[in-house]
Amino acid sequence: MLGRKKNQSPKAKAGAADTLISKEAKINGNISFTGVLHIDGHVQGDITAEEFENSLLTIGQNGYIEGEINVPHIMVFGRVKGDVHALEHIELMSDARIEGNVYYKLIEMAMGAEVNGQMLHKEEKPKLLAHQNKAEAENADKTKAEPSPQTELEVDTAAKS
Repeated sequence: MLGRKKNQSPKAKAGAADTLISKEAKINGNISFTGVLHIDGHVQGDITAEEFENSLLTIGQNGYIEGEINVPHIMVFGRVKGDVHALEHIELMSDARIEGNVYYKLIEMAMGAEVNGQMLHKEEKPKLLAHQNKAEAENADKTKAEPSPQTELEVDTAAKS
């Protein structure tokens, strides 16, 4: 879509899938991955990307997932039964079938794709790294501990009256 071949995203063009689940495979259990994951088989379980910025999940035409998906970049050619959280971008091809809610930042949907659930746009802040969370918490503690100049002025003004 939008100037690309229908079956390739920029990340898929850059290199082949790091992990492939073939159409004969059936997996029961949660999957956590980094890089590119291509599923043509059946997965019963949740799928989560560990490396949020660069991870891509491609669900092939034979792919079927029963579970929740939390991945930044998702391309769906197959079927999903469960909620889909596309933290950055999701592409639904013409044969895509989703039975569940779709949470997305950016979406592309081809004619013929189906979503049986709610489509909810999410404008979320990117997740902070552990050291960023610690620094943010320290700044919040300092802000709470230090009175603002306006508060001090109000106290001084009240004392003089």
